[in-house]
Amino acid sequence: MYHRYEWVYLYGFVHPKTGQTEWFIIPRVNIKWFNLVLQQFAEQTGAGKDKIIVLVVDRAGWHMSEKVVVPEGIMLEPLPPYSPELQPAERLWSLADEPLVNKSFDSINDLEEALSERCQILSTTMTEQIKNLTYYHWWPESEIVATG
Repeated sequence: MYHRYEWVYLYGFVHPKTGQTEWFIIPRVNIKWFNLVLQQFAEQTGAGKDKIIVLVVDRAGWHMSEKVVVPEGIMLEPLPPYSPELQPAERLWSLADEPLVNKSFDSINDLEEALSERCQILSTTMTEQIKNLTYYHWWPESEIVATG
């Protein structure tokens, strides 16, 4: 018997000052998918010439590649190397994972459904908790958004 694995990935964006989040469930993590997520994020948040969003990213290869297409209104700001403690979005994962812990799913679709439901809850009813978790006292007072 061969064990086969299916994967699903979650991109989370957080505006630490407000606790507002945007979530994307994707099948792969690479430059192509990062470009698609960036484009969707820019569209959903209204980023453009009149609204600039500084997006804090870690130094993953798919975030730093010259092949990354940064939409108008988005500026990528990489964190210093080896500094996940500075990334507010890192604190989202325990909240996102909560309903998945110690559970088994019959299919990848069932997992995606549970994750999607959780992201809806986080986006609509948990913004204050997210703000308390991600807004550092030293965080700038601007339109800076963190992603993980």
